[in-house]
Amino acid sequence: MNRNINKLYPLFLLLLLSACNKLDLAPTNDLTADKVYSTPAGYKQALAKVYGAFALTGNATTGQQDIPVEIIKDEGNSDFLRLYWNLQELTTDEAAWSWRSDAGVQGLHELSWGSINSIINGLYYRSYFQITLANDFIRQSTDDNIAKRGITGADAEEIRRFRAEARFMRAYQYWVLMDLYGNVPFATEETQVATKDFPKRIVRTELFSYVESELLAIENELAAPKSNEYGRADRAAAWALLSRMYLNAAVYTGTAKNTEAITYCNKIIGAGYALHNKYRELTIADNHLNTDENILTINYDGTSTQNFGGTTYLMHGPANVPADVSGSNGDWGGLRCTQQFVNLFADKTGNTDSRAQFYMTGQSLEMNELYSETDGYSTTKYRNKTRTGAPAPNQDAAKDFSDIDFPLFRFAEVYLTYAEAVLRGGSGGDLGTALGFVNALRTRAYNGSTAGNISSTALNLDFILDERGRELYYEAVRRTDLIRFNKFTSAAYLWAWKGGVRAGTAVADKFNIFPLPPTDLSANPNLIQNTGY
Repeated sequence: MNRNINKLYPLFLLLLLSACNKLDLAPTNDLTADKVYSTPAGYKQALAKVYGAFALTGNATTGQQDIPVEIIKDEGNSDFLRLYWNLQELTTDEAAWSWRSDAGVQGLHELSWGSINSIINGLYYRSYFQITLANDFIRQSTDDNIAKRGITGADAEEIRRFRAEARFMRAYQYWVLMDLYGNVPFATEETQVATKDFPKRIVRTELFSYVESELLAIENELAAPKSNEYGRADRAAAWALLSRMYLNAAVYTGTAKNTEAITYCNKIIGAGYALHNKYRELTIADNHLNTDENILTINYDGTSTQNFGGTTYLMHGPANVPADVSGSNGDWGGLRCTQQFVNLFADKTGNTDSRAQFYMTGQSLEMNELYSETDGYSTTKYRNKTRTGAPAPNQDAAKDFSDIDFPLFRFAEVYLTYAEAVLRGGSGGDLGTALGFVNALRTRAYNGSTAGNISSTALNLDFILDERGRELYYEAVRRTDLIRFNKFTSAAYLWAWKGGVRAGTAVADKFNIFPLPPTDLSANPNLIQNTGY
């Protein structure tokens, strides 16, 4: 697998499309697990399916009969990233979507959703589908199964590394579920399939311990940092997820783990990563070249992974951005930012802080109407062009689809996590180093100038939250950040249309987590709905 790992994905649609006439019959195309996993190449291709679930869409690729029918009708909405991004961003000051008639949209920005919402329910099922794929790969790659299939030596060792990667992918999805839904059903490769037993419920604190233990267990089984093929998880990806989890540990468990967050930041910092020299090259069509900063990405290819989710959504979605700017065939008139978020930038033109990538022509700063495509600036952060301005390397002829890889983890977040964890009292770091990391980000943002650098007296938690907004916006972390700072549901920070009010208002704390789908509650007696829903 290389950057075009996604080109392997279509082969594995066969696995998902294979059908049985009856439950006790073999697949009609005779493609069974023993054949798929009979060779080292088969294992590698099966691993591509686990990764491919991040970037492929539609009924066939979701394999989930429980995904809401409204999502299935618009296949782009079944993409993992589009579902996840909507819940992490549309619920915050960073983004609103213009079309209230789109399934699941109404109520997200207003923080007034109920238990029946196709986006909320869709992500839940999508995450479990990806966990199911990982579980199956892990089950098929036990040492006993590898030996039974006559695979030995270096090939067997490579498959064990594949297994560690599948365990990472599963851990990542369980972190998503823990972060967004709290107490959820739980299944691993040891869970019996095709039985009448329902998955047990795991509470958030126990799920935290499980994800932590998995990541620690596979740490030395994964490839060394920066040594794996692009788009595949390595040790640094596990460290990045651990540092993010530990930074949020007080939310998940009631116990802070800021020292642990610093520990794993230090591991990544010592692994040879660096800030890419130009911020505006982080989310463009040749960002696969940014191996200095990218730790793990979801890979999108305009020819081989065509769907209307992922970064295609982030390229087309911003309202009224001209096609020649976005590198597409036009905008969808959808995504805009609230004035509260835009005002985090003193200069909104981007002439000083290059992270201010706003499209303002014909757009009002004030979001006077929530569902109006001209109310609120839009952003040009995701552009389907290369750093030279050339077309995307794998541009489709119609310019429908994005070639931009999405950064699940990049090095800049590590600097900000380190600084915040130090400010929250963690050991193993110091304020001087934290200040240096923050100013490195700001020097990069100011195109090499130190004019935007801050002093130690300005480095506080409020500044860190704002700086995370400026640095990481539209990268699907904002909701999690606001919850950690107690500013998501409370009156401590208000933005346009929070709570359904133009000036913003506080909402019930129940909205800090999402409800479980009613269909799963009806089907599984082990589950309990989250409080307030």
